[in-house]
Amino acid sequence: MSQNKKQKGKFKQKLTDKYRLVVLNEDTFEERFSLKLSRLNVFVLGGFFSIVLMGLTFSVVAFTPIKNYIPGYSSTILKANAINATLKADSLKVQLAILENYTKALRPVLTGELAPEEIDSLVLQQERRIIDESRLNATKEDSLFREMVELSDRFPLVSNMESNVKLVFFAPVSGQISQEFDPSVKHYAVDILANIGAPVKAIADGTVIFSGWTTETGYVLILKHSNNFISVYKHNGNLLKEASDLVQSGEAIASVGSTGKLTTGPHLHFELWSDGYAVDPVKYIDFK
Repeated sequence: MSQNKKQKGKFKQKLTDKYRLVVLNEDTFEERFSLKLSRLNVFVLGGFFSIVLMGLTFSVVAFTPIKNYIPGYSSTILKANAINATLKADSLKVQLAILENYTKALRPVLTGELAPEEIDSLVLQQERRIIDESRLNATKEDSLFREMVELSDRFPLVSNMESNVKLVFFAPVSGQISQEFDPSVKHYAVDILANIGAPVKAIADGTVIFSGWTTETGYVLILKHSNNFISVYKHNGNLLKEASDLVQSGEAIASVGSTGKLTTGPHLHFELWSDGYAVDPVKYIDFK
C-alpha cells in the first residue's frame, strides 16, 4: 500500500517538477529568454493550442469557399439549382404531354379526316351543358328494381317524404311567364312579368354567393342551396342582401326592376341550376 503511494507521489512530482528553458547567445552566452515549465504545463498548453487549432480549422472550412473543395460536399446553391432544374424538367414534361394531346386532336382537322360540320357540332356539344331530361325517365326495368328496393324497407315513407321536402321551392314572384326556358336560343331561364318594386323572394334556404351590378343584366343576386342547387335573379330594381348573407325560404331578397342593357321591361329573369347544369324552373316551381 505504501509502495503504491510512493509511486503516485513520484508521478505527481514528475508532473509538477519545474524546468527552466533558457535561450542564450552562442557567442557571448548572454541570456536572451528564459521560461519555467513543468510537464503538466506542457500538457495543458499543448491541449489548449490543439483545441484552438481545431476550432480555427473548422471555422475556415465551414465559413469559407474552401468547403466546396472537400470531396463529397455539395453546396446549398448547387442543391437549389438541382431542385429547380428537376421542377422545370417536370413542368416541361407536362407541357409536352399537353402539346402532344393537342396535336393528336388537331391532326384529323388538318388532314381533312374531320369535316367542318362535325367540328361545329363538337363545339356546340361542349358549350351546351344542358340536361337532356328525356334521358332521366326511368325504364320499365329501372322502375321494377326501384320498387323492389323500396319494398325491402318496412318504412320507406320517411325517406321519401324527406327527399320530396328538399325539392320543394318557393316561387320568387308570381306572374305571367313572358319567355320560357329555351336552350336552343341560349335562354337558360324564365322571364316572369311583375310590377316594379314587387318583392323578389328566395326559393329556399341558402347563402348569397353573389350580390352586385352587371352591365347587361343590372342588379344580380345568386343563391347557393342544398343538394347543389343554385338560383339566379337578374334585372332587379335593388338588392336587399349582400354576399355571404344567409336567407330563408320566402324571404325578400330584392325588388322587381328593369335594370341592365338586356332588359325589355319590368320583369324577373330567373335561372335554376342543378349540379352545374341549367334546368327548366317550371318543372320545379309553380309561378302562378
